[in-house]
Amino acid sequence: MIQKIEILKRITDAGLVAVVRAESADQAIKIADAVIAGGCPAIEVTFTVPGAHRVIEALAARYQTSELILGAGTVLDPETARIAILSGATYVVSPSLNVETVRLCNRYQIPVMPGAMSIRDVIEGMEAGADIIKVFPGEVFGPAFIRSVKGPLPHAPLMPTGGVDTENVGEWIRAGAVAVGAGSSLTGAAKKGDFAAITRTAIEFIARIKQARAK
Repeated sequence: MIQKIEILKRITDAGLVAVVRAESADQAIKIADAVIAGGCPAIEVTFTVPGAHRVIEALAARYQTSELILGAGTVLDPETARIAILSGATYVVSPSLNVETVRLCNRYQIPVMPGAMSIRDVIEGMEAGADIIKVFPGEVFGPAFIRSVKGPLPHAPLMPTGGVDTENVGEWIRAGAVAVGAGSSLTGAAKKGDFAAITRTAIEFIARIKQARAK
């Protein structure tokens, strides 16, 4: 079984989590395939996807852990978190802080990333035992929020989701984000069935993250 510390290292090393929202299980799997082909190993299958736990099961069977770091997103409660973990998810992401969800994930040594909208949320998430704090919705705040939080909390591990695209991802990384979550800006071409475009976008995201970190 892959260890928690390794999962977190691989996510932060890649710097990109692909947030998979889809209209069907088949579309979700095709998005995941395209993102992995583009060099992004971290995927978050949201529980807004029809039959999300089945998608997680399918991807867990399809890929080795060396190829895919498989997570579950839009996890609102510990019951859903446990379903996700039993289905094969190796990390859990939530739009807000639910302490019972964090506690359950810590019980099973599963990385957990609750959402935050204020510095108080960030502190409460860290105190509850979160591994990474998801800054959500990112488009409301912009990279300046990361820089502001990093002033009093330089140790806070922050990952913005929402509003992150290839044009601004470098700014988010330079502001201090340990990684970013990208949804429609990365996977939007799935609506047209253009999965090759998703692969190209993933390649561009990874390249720009590396470029920002090199500066």
